[in-house]
Amino acid sequence: MYDWEEKPELNITPLVDVMLVLLVVLMVIAPNIIFEETIKLPQGSTSKQIEKIPPVHITIDKEGTIKVNKENFLLNSFGDNFFLYSKKLDKKATVLISADETLDYGVVMSVLAAVKQAGFSEVSLATNG
Repeated sequence: MYDWEEKPELNITPLVDVMLVLLVVLMVIAPNIIFEETIKLPQGSTSKQIEKIPPVHITIDKEGTIKVNKENFLLNSFGDNFFLYSKKLDKKATVLISADETLDYGVVMSVLAAVKQAGFSEVSLATNG
């Protein structure tokens, strides 16, 4: 006869073995799977070329002589003269100021202020290093 008090037992060992083998196979294969989706990009306009704006180099030596793109300026009249000179330059150009390290901080800042007042927004100070 059948014993109704007896509980059936499930043997899950083969199930665990199969799942572990599948997990190992997935872990080995997954890094080698490459998903590639082809995309058709729209055509851009080739008529407009990006133009390279030449930078403006300003050099201040220890005597106070200021050279802007091979043109010399005096320190005491630099603000007005550079404002007039900058009318023929592109205001989007990058301005690079190189100054002698023995110069007074105020001299360099006055040149920087004159460049900013002339309308240039991208101004940087050159350093060694």
